[in-house]
Amino acid sequence: MSLAFVFPGQGSQYVGMGIELVRSRRVAAEVFEQAGQVAGYQLLQLCAEGPAEVLGRTKYTQPAVFTASIAIMRVLQEAGVTCQAAAGHSLGEYTALVAAGVLPFVAALEIVIRRAELMDRAAASGLGGMVAVIGLGQEAAREICLVAGTKGVVQPANFNAPNQIVISGERAALDEAIAEARRRGARKVVTLAVSGAFHTSLMAGVSEDLRLFLQGYTFSPPKVTLAMNASGEVVSSPDVIKDLLAAQVSSPVFWDKLVRRLASEGFRDYLEVGPGQVLSGLIRRILPECRVGHVEDEKTLEKVLAQTGGTV
Repeated sequence: MSLAFVFPGQGSQYVGMGIELVRSRRVAAEVFEQAGQVAGYQLLQLCAEGPAEVLGRTKYTQPAVFTASIAIMRVLQEAGVTCQAAAGHSLGEYTALVAAGVLPFVAALEIVIRRAELMDRAAASGLGGMVAVIGLGQEAAREICLVAGTKGVVQPANFNAPNQIVISGERAALDEAIAEARRRGARKVVTLAVSGAFHTSLMAGVSEDLRLFLQGYTFSPPKVTLAMNASGEVVSSPDVIKDLLAAQVSSPVFWDKLVRRLASEGFRDYLEVGPGQVLSGLIRRILPECRVGHVEDEKTLEKVLAQTGGTV
């Protein structure tokens, strides 16, 4: 079986994520211990106890979700479940780089911490936001942004599935985009719990700062098939991976295209590794014929190990 691991991003966090496996699996506990030393604060305690409003702040959310996802992946790997492809949504792309052997855990965490600080600072004004538009297609989302663009910067940020697009931008323009989406018959419009206009041109400064920071790290060619957000394509060059990582913060996430690209490579089995089931739901919409599972606790771990033949 050719298995693709996919990793969630910001928004999937919840108090308690990963903690059940930390208490039962030494390898998961070791990941959190190492992460706490690198981060310089009690990451494990934050994930275990919150409070949710602190865990939900970009500066802390990103290292926490990344660490929890890595811990869960290490449990899978210890049980003999490995991937032949990797991808992640936004922040989750860094977990995918570790899974693919492009970066070691500590280096990836250092970059995630820097990325989180830059994005948190950019969002500090609270003047931007993101909304998910459900029930309208990609072209409609682009047209909505053109109409609302008279009020400020607003752009498609995540092409998640055929009928689920996230729009991101300045508040006044975003309000106009919400009204326009409803006028066009959107089934649902959901304001996301983020304070920044991520994945838009408003993050260009963050992209440039991150690009400079990435130059201090050595990237290896991926050992498995790796598909990336900013292009939606399979990538193998370390230099291209760096460029796409920097660009990703200020450009759309082409998740729909990325999943279809993996399918074109023959991947029909997907395992979401990390908190929540957001990506599982999106993949089922994109590829109804595929098989999708997820792992975030003992119950879901045991189910996947039974299906894959891994050892408890």
